[in-house]
Amino acid sequence: MYVLEMNHVSKSFPGVKALDDVTLKVKPGTVHALMGENGAGKSTLMKCLFGLYSMDEGEIRFNEEPVKIDNVKEALSLGISMIHQELHLIPYRSVMENIWLGRFPRRGGSKSPVVDHQAMFDKTDVLLKELNLTSISPTDLLRTLSVSKAQSVEIAKAVSYDAKIIIMDEPSSSLTENEVEHLFAIIRSLRERGVAIIYISHKMEEILKISDEVTIMRDGHYVGTWAASELTTGMIIKKMVGRDLTHRFPAGESHISGELLRVENYTSPNPRSFKDVSLTLHKGEILGIGGLVGAQRTEVMEAVFGLRLHSEGKLYVNGAEVSCNSAYDAKKLGMALLTEERRATGIFPVLSVQENLVIANIRAYKNKSGLLNSAKMSAATKKSIKDLDIKTPSAKTLIKSLSGGNQQKVLFARWLLTVPDILILDEPTRGIDVGAKYEIYVIMRELAAQGKGVIMISSEMPELLGMTDRVVVMSEGRVAGTVNSKETDQEQVMELATKYVG
Repeated sequence: MYVLEMNHVSKSFPGVKALDDVTLKVKPGTVHALMGENGAGKSTLMKCLFGLYSMDEGEIRFNEEPVKIDNVKEALSLGISMIHQELHLIPYRSVMENIWLGRFPRRGGSKSPVVDHQAMFDKTDVLLKELNLTSISPTDLLRTLSVSKAQSVEIAKAVSYDAKIIIMDEPSSSLTENEVEHLFAIIRSLRERGVAIIYISHKMEEILKISDEVTIMRDGHYVGTWAASELTTGMIIKKMVGRDLTHRFPAGESHISGELLRVENYTSPNPRSFKDVSLTLHKGEILGIGGLVGAQRTEVMEAVFGLRLHSEGKLYVNGAEVSCNSAYDAKKLGMALLTEERRATGIFPVLSVQENLVIANIRAYKNKSGLLNSAKMSAATKKSIKDLDIKTPSAKTLIKSLSGGNQQKVLFARWLLTVPDILILDEPTRGIDVGAKYEIYVIMRELAAQGKGVIMISSEMPELLGMTDRVVVMSEGRVAGTVNSKETDQEQVMELATKYVG
């Protein structure tokens, strides 16, 4: 018996067929992983299930009965909830208000109803205890919670709808290892209660650890469904991309030469942020920045790029001391910054691929009259799309309609058009599939081979060690140590990341 069947589902958008005869069958009380490269159709399929999109063809059966889901309200009423990759919570309201938003318990009768805060508190308290979320109070403001606790609130909200199916889209992308274990404990408790979890993730090890079954999609088509116990990482990769990726990281020798960038004793005016941070980057080098969430890795690099203040410290580029107090200064110094959150601080979702590509280098496309030269912009865009193999129906397509991996490649291309010597990449492969990751790794290797310096912040340990020459490990805002990537292991990096640096 299946709690959910999606049969022969098809969905098209202008210029692209996102789903073509896709099938998904989920058993109650199981964790069913949904995998595929970015652009494979996973999110589109789930949006059809959750009522955000309407199917062109196909059938949905819920508890063996055919159903029609035209909107989110109908999905929730059936017991289908969805936790999105970007959490949709209200930071300045309490936990209980977020959970019961739009359906607050009321008292006072139909003539003069008022919100029953005590009833809302009691219902929330019971719900949190059922999920063993005793460290969260119903009255806590969302903005005071960690990412993992905020995500737990989203899960509690989903359960409050008496959900029979919960869709989790990249739920662990911003979590530490300990927080992932806590998430898995909640998922196991939900599974024991008979709730089915549809789990979307690009992290192979997680999938094999938590899932009962795995469905794989490729290019909008259904590839197949297997018991997780029958699969290996290599098998999943081959089925996802349709080819073997024998090596997770592209081979290539490093040709490191003179010093390109030096940061000396950078200290934030905020006493709880980074302090006394020093590092060097050489031409042809890929330098990793490691550490746990909260180690202030992003904050340091944003300060180097001029986006954050620093109260002490010096910055040198090509041996000369420089001042960098804005992104404009950083660009003039030959720096580029690919930010961690591409949707929040990277792409302009309502602009086209071309507009997103040229915007950081817009002055280069002005003619003598000060007007933009459309032909030059179009030529640069076409070359970038070809060089980075960006999959898009056209240069005029809105970037928000592209897959995450292709959006990331557009952002890479944007900065490459500025011809930088120093690239700072903050979690460059977060939320993208193994095939797109490999393509981005190749770009990084090619840039280093050209003599450019690359700084990569990453929370994925295999990536950090597999792609870099050296790793600067941070702990609590300070440098805990620097290691040679080829001569160290994950245990040593983790020891440094958890080290107290007084």
